[in-house]
Order: sequence, then C-alpha cells, then structure tokens
Amino acid sequence: MTSIRIISSPLVTIAMIILSTPNVWGQNSNHIRQPAGLTTSEIDAGWIALFDGSTLFGWKIESDADWQVKNQSIVVTSGKPGLLRTTSQFDDFLLSLEFKSPQDTNSGIFIRTSPRPRNPGGDCYEVNLASAGNPFPTGSLVDLKRAAPVDHASLTDRWNHLLVSASGNELKIKLNDKLINQFTDRKSLGRGYIGLQLNAGEISFRNIKLKPVALNSMFNGTNLNGWKTQQKLDSEFGVTENGELKILGGRGQIESESEFADFIFSMKCKTNHEKLNSGVFFRCIPSQLMNGYESQIQNGFRDRDRTQPEDCGTGGIFRRKNARYVNADDLIWFSKTIVAAGPHVSVWVNGYQVVDWSDTRKPDPNPRRGRRLEKGSIIFQGHDPTTDILIKDIQAREIRSRR
Repeated sequence: MTSIRIISSPLVTIAMIILSTPNVWGQNSNHIRQPAGLTTSEIDAGWIALFDGSTLFGWKIESDADWQVKNQSIVVTSGKPGLLRTTSQFDDFLLSLEFKSPQDTNSGIFIRTSPRPRNPGGDCYEVNLASAGNPFPTGSLVDLKRAAPVDHASLTDRWNHLLVSASGNELKIKLNDKLINQFTDRKSLGRGYIGLQLNAGEISFRNIKLKPVALNSMFNGTNLNGWKTQQKLDSEFGVTENGELKILGGRGQIESESEFADFIFSMKCKTNHEKLNSGVFFRCIPSQLMNGYESQIQNGFRDRDRTQPEDCGTGGIFRRKNARYVNADDLIWFSKTIVAAGPHVSVWVNGYQVVDWSDTRKPDPNPRRGRRLEKGSIIFQGHDPTTDILIKDIQAREIRSRR
C-alpha cells in the first residue's frame, strides 16, 4: 500500500512559483501536487519528476517482473530480467535518483536506451549497480569504462544518490556527490529512454528527476523579435517592464519564427484572473490560425477535485487527452514542460507529469485531421476578450534523432 503524507502548511512563494511543502497528495485533494524529492527551487530551475511518488504513470514495464510502488519508492524483487523504462525519450540531461539494494544485487540505470536493449554502448548506456567483484562495479559503464574504486560495503542497504550527466558525447557519473566515472563516446546515441533494470536481486529507486539541458531562449524579454503577430486579430501582445510576454483579449495568436518537430519546450505562465483560457500550440502549420496540437492553459476543476478538469486542464492536449490532474492555480506563476518525440507527447506542470499520450491517428499534414510529425511553429493563444496572461522564460530546442 502506497503511503501518503499530507502537509497542512500554508502555501508560500518561492522563485515566482507557489507550491506546498513537498508531498504526494490524496486523489481528491484541492492542493497542488509536488512529487517527493523535487523542491520548488528545482522546479524553478527546470527539473521535472520522472516518478510521481505514488504511481508508475509515465513508465512501461518491458519484462514479466513485479515492479510496484511502496513508500514513495519503485521496488522490484523478482521476475524476468528487463527494464522499467520511461515512455518519454530524452537526449541531453541531468538525471538524479536514489537507489537501495542488498550487497548481492546486480542492477543498472539505462540511459538513451532502446525499450529492450541488447548491446550496452550500442543501443544504450548502462550505468551498472553491482558489487565490487563484478567486472563493472557500481558506477561503471558496462562494456565501456570501469568506475573508480569505491567502498561498496558502505553502499549496502542504504539510500545512495546517483547523478548522471549526458551531454552530447560526454557522460559523467557521480555517486554520493563524488565523480567516479567519465567517458567520451566517439558517437552519441542521440535520444532514448531512461530505464531501471531488474537483473539479479531486489532493488529500490526513489526521487527520480531529470533536468533537460542546453535549451535555447525563444524570447528576449525586451521586444517581440523572433515572433510573428500578423494574426493577432482581436488580441494584444506586448512586453512588460519585468520582461514578460503579456497577452490580452482575443481571438488571436503570436507565432514563433522558429519551427520544431521533435523537441523539448519549457515556460512559466501566470493567469491574471480565475479560469482564464489560453494555450500553447505546437507543430503548427506556419501562418495558419492555431492549426496545431494545443497544450491547454485552463486551471478550472470541478467539485474541488483536481482530477476533474473543467476544460481539458492545464497541460492537457485539447480535444485529445485531458490532464490527469490540474496542477496549477490562477494568479500564481506555474511552469510547463512539453516533450514531443515522434507521435508521443508528455507534459509536466510544476514538475508533475499530467499527460502521457501518443497520437495513434493516421498521418496527416493537418493536425486537426490526423497525426502530424513535421516541423511547425509554436503559437501562444489569445482565446477571448477575458484573456489576460503573462509568459516568461520561454525555451526550446530540437531533440536529436536516435543513431
């Protein structure tokens, strides 16, 4: 049974995002969820939780094994060797997690992996978690580079922190804040999944979080350079004294000159009245009016239950997939991260994953009719005369293809 810790402390403002003390809230709660192990300052810096602390949402089991959630940890004890892996793909990032296992366990953290890898260094990188007697003890990259010596007895049956940096061809691994491995590959695998391995023996994982790196700013905070406003219609777009994009009224749009197909996008947003409606459109057909996938901005929910969005819910893919939880409040800054790779789209709001969806429709150049994977612009929407929102820290970049 998953344990749930409820904190009743009042909301506080930190780094322009207002969130409760870290916890996992009950399903029918009226509070914002903040996954265990993710702080407000980390959310503000762009970290997202890959594990929400209570479910396996955003993960897929690739073998017959007893993966489960216990006490805000992912635990596996037995079954057929294989991975529990993310449904989202990433290329360059910082990955932080904690693990705990008996001395005889042999497991691993797989990065840039295929769903069912067969060749470490070929279709994945495997950061091994194993005893000192293993040819590749904890922190080693299997078949690539052995880690620096550590006191493996001190790692047994305690929580240990692992930090993996993957940037282009460069991989760095820290164990309990000590750099123990560094490797440069001649070729990067590009993008892939994050995987947790069952190989031999029980192991637990918790506080699994990731920060995409090397995103590029799309908004200079001074003017609207890089953006097109030919179709502003009834909307007004401008820049505040604090360097924020301001959107008033509607209907209308402001469209990026840059175009993206498979990408990572992040921003911070504030709605200045209750239950305002707007959206972030992506893979749009350039110069057409809001013709793309829409990640909704609408913080209303029914019956004090955030699992019941009034209108798709912030982060939801409008008319395709509702947000599983409305994890933002009006009048308060919130963050949004979108990862789109092929037909799969994931969305995080305030570090909490609210959408895990694949477009299974037939291919079509028009995203209103079918699955569109081609490059397109990003659009912010002026929805109606009540629209009054602020957006800042707009960043994005293409995700590299898989080698």
